[in-house]
Amino acid sequence: MVSIEKIQDMMRRIYFARDAERGAEGTYRWFTEEVEELGDAMRKSDRRALEDEFADVVAWLASLANVLQVNLETAVLRKYANHCPKCSSSPCECTFKREKVKQPSTAVDPHQ
Repeated sequence: MVSIEKIQDMMRRIYFARDAERGAEGTYRWFTEEVEELGDAMRKSDRRALEDEFADVVAWLASLANVLQVNLETAVLRKYANHCPKCSSSPCECTFKREKVKQPSTAVDPHQ
């Protein structure tokens, strides 16, 4: 199994010079574009596209962490340490709150 650290090191070897030149803000913009593309892939029934977008999100997250000199593996393990950081349980026992979904502005109010 490949560790987060090895993935981050791989991205550093392949892309760090370009990422450093682009800077944190530019790398962050690329990362957010990949997250948007992941959202698009979720709405399609193309499994390969979904896997590719997950890979891109992980790669750009690792690149951003490299530019900002953050060790992702250390950060994840420190925060989550085999339990939920909010309730300290594993599995998580936090109360589930259903998020309200915004209706499009063109939605017709059924109470009118």
